[in-house]
This record gives sequence, C-alpha cells and structure tokens, in this order.
Amino acid sequence: MSALIAVAHGSQDGRSAATVTELIEVVRAQQPALDVRLAFLDFNAPRLPDVLTAVAGDGHRRAVVVPLLLGSAYHARVDVPAAVDRATSRLPGLDVLISDVLGPDPRLSAAALDRLGQAGVSPGERGLGVVLAAAGCSDPAANAAVHTEAASWPRTVAAFAAATSPDVGTAADELRTGGARRVAIAPWFLAPGRLLDRVSAAAGPGAVVAEPLGAHPAVAELVHYRYAAAIRRHVDYGRVHSALCLA
Repeated sequence: MSALIAVAHGSQDGRSAATVTELIEVVRAQQPALDVRLAFLDFNAPRLPDVLTAVAGDGHRRAVVVPLLLGSAYHARVDVPAAVDRATSRLPGLDVLISDVLGPDPRLSAAALDRLGQAGVSPGERGLGVVLAAAGCSDPAANAAVHTEAASWPRTVAAFAAATSPDVGTAADELRTGGARRVAIAPWFLAPGRLLDRVSAAAGPGAVVAEPLGAHPAVAELVHYRYAAAIRRHVDYGRVHSALCLA
C-alpha cells in the first residue's frame, strides 16, 4: 500500500504544528492500516525530503504527497513539486505522486460551517453577517476561489489577512453598515497562527470568531479522498498510456 505523506507549510507559531499533528492523528485513526506520515515544507521538522527518504528506507515503492493547503497557489505549484523533485532524484526506487490541494471541496465547507455552529452562530440567521477570512496570496485565482466559497453561503463576504483586499476589518464594517447586527468570522485556515491572530484582532468589538478547520473529521476524510484520487488518476493514466502504446 502506498504511504500517505501529508505535507503542511510549517510555521514559527507552535500552535500551527500542534494542530496539524492533531489532524494527522485523526487521519490515522480513520484508516489505521495506512502508513500516514506528516512532513513540513519550512520552519518545522520533519521536512518533506527527509520523510520521503524515511519512507523509501522502510521499503515503500510508492508514496502519495497530500498538500495540506486550502488553495492552489505558489506553495502548491512550486514549493511542493520542487521538494519532491529534490528528494526523488536521490531515491530512484520511490515513485512519488502529488495529490490536489484540499480546496475547494464541500468537506471544507461543511467543516467551516460546523466550526461556526460550535461558536454559536449559523449563516442565515436573522441579523447575522459572516466574513469568510482567508490568508490571502498574490494568486488571483486562489483568492477568487475564496470569494466563490463565500458567495455560496448566506450573507457572507470574503476577506483576507494579507496580500489582497478587502481586509477583515473593512469587510466586517461593511456588513455592519449594511444592517448586520452581529458579525461572525469563519476562518478559512487550517490551523491557528499569527495571520489568524491578525484576523481576530481586526474583527471588531462583539464579533464571534470561530475556530480554524483544524482536526475536523471532514478535513481528515478529505485528506484520504485526495490520496485515493491521486492513485486512481495514476492508474487510469497508466492504462491509457499502455493502450496507446499497444495501438
């Protein structure tokens, strides 16, 4: 069976690595027979190349790297493939597949809505405005995906902690100006950290700030889904390639 390597970006904030570790514990519990390992791109250990080396040393011939990223931006398109390439150049016996990132997916939506419910609010309730708060990045498509997600929720707008607009404070103020008597922040973040602290500080007085997605069972299920989909895609490609060679 192919090993599953969940790779997070990493953070200087210890809360982030601790939360991601909790998520991987849930992933393991959902499928105990699967070899599930955690790796990081930066700041924390173990790093992705070291984990790939360990997987190969333990006798695996294939591994699936699942990026624990909510959107497909620079880290997904550049950093993860580069780290895999560096490792596999030294590991010719290991076949490494890279799955899609976690988002977008209905499981993430369900987890974020559940976190809001745990905080005592529900989108659509009378007088409530919701800010779906994401980290933000320089990739317009990744930011647009957050706006698309927010548009699918009742009276919800997207906002960002960095790199693009609107910022969370502006979005919250606009909701209040538009008649919201209560504002809730739904973090589109996997784990706590400095950016999410910035979101909470910008939310304004009386705002309800839900917990990040974290070790939610739906997120763990999505990790398994991305792993399985990467294997299916690889198998299907192999079948098509073999058919073309025989034609």
